[in-house]
Amino acid sequence: MEIFVQQLINGLTLGSIYGLIAIGYTMVFGIIGMVNFAHGDVFMLSAFIALIFFLILTTWLGISSVVLALFFVLIIAMVLTSLWGWTVERIAYRPLRGSFRLAPLISAIGVSIFLSNFVQVAQGARNKPTPPMVQDVIVLFQGESGYNVALSYKQVIIMVVTAVLLTIFWYVVQKTSLGRAQRACEQDRKMAALLGINVDRTISLTFVIGAALAAVAGTMYLLYYGVVSFTDGFVPGVKAFTAAVLGGIGSLPGAVLGGLIIGLIETFWSAYFSIEYKDVAAFSILAIVLIFMPSGILGRPEVEKV
Repeated sequence: MEIFVQQLINGLTLGSIYGLIAIGYTMVFGIIGMVNFAHGDVFMLSAFIALIFFLILTTWLGISSVVLALFFVLIIAMVLTSLWGWTVERIAYRPLRGSFRLAPLISAIGVSIFLSNFVQVAQGARNKPTPPMVQDVIVLFQGESGYNVALSYKQVIIMVVTAVLLTIFWYVVQKTSLGRAQRACEQDRKMAALLGINVDRTISLTFVIGAALAAVAGTMYLLYYGVVSFTDGFVPGVKAFTAAVLGGIGSLPGAVLGGLIIGLIETFWSAYFSIEYKDVAAFSILAIVLIFMPSGILGRPEVEKV
């Protein structure tokens, strides 16, 4: 029982990171119908930005408070990654918006390859570790076998940050003028433009928000694992996209729910079965769900007007 509870905590933590990345996928797809395959590498870039500035703040500037350093790192990573997201949308995606459907997809794959190779050249191919940021744990209880079920502070931080950000962005989408503009563009961009909505600005802000969430995920990933590599954009990116599809692409709660499910499947499969097949298990669950629920768990079926 104690092993089950511990793996449940680990799975929720990993799923929270996937959920943060998946929100960026689902927002961009919901508004322009494009899968931004460069989003996983934006997440990887933000992890490197967090690593660099954490070392600068703690080693060069001498900030001893880890909480203060993490706060500054999070803000800097969000700003720089958002600027990158805005730039990519203006240069790589906006000129192709009226082109055939595969053109933006090919452009996204090109941006992904460029980012991955740029980081490899700039930072090297080796894994980049960071000193432990948060080490304290809370022992919840001890099982009969002497196994301690622990909840680390970094796991608490990751789950709390995910819950807070989901609440904030759900409010933004549902209750603000930007959210109304996003939902209008999602339904019909031409009609939204006729009604006075600045479609280009709305799409750019969507990319900025998605990149900012990827920055948070990248910082949380670095906090949790303490190491980052230039290859860390592809696999988490694919799994986060899987989470967005599983939860229902276009649904913010669905993205987080899908991320939690993928994280739990991976963690429990690794604990009780062969770790080599954890990805097979996750994608098998996705296939089974989509067979019976083609729109995902919380997705709404598209209604085509004739």
